[in-house]
Amino acid sequence: MFRRREAVPFAFVAEADRFRSNVTPPPRERPSVSQLAGRTLIGLTIACGLVGSLLFGLPSLETGRAAGHSQQSQASDSR
Repeated sequence: MFRRREAVPFAFVAEADRFRSNVTPPPRERPSVSQLAGRTLIGLTIACGLVGSLLFGLPSLETGRAAGHSQQSQASDSR
C-alpha cells in the first residue's frame, strides 16, 4: 500500500564535523619514577635477549667447516 514518508533531520550528521566541545580533557598523568625504571628495564631485557640470541645463534648459521670440528667415524676407517 501507500507508505507515508517522514522527514528525517540529518542535519546533525553534517554538524558533527564542525562541532567543538568546550570541555577540555583532563591532563595526562606523568609516569612515576618507578614506572619509568620498569619500562626501561623491560626494554633493556628485551634488547639484551635479542642480542644474546643473535650472538649464540650466529655460529650455528655458519656454513664453512672449522678445522677443529672435522669428525670422522671409525666405522668408515676399517673398510
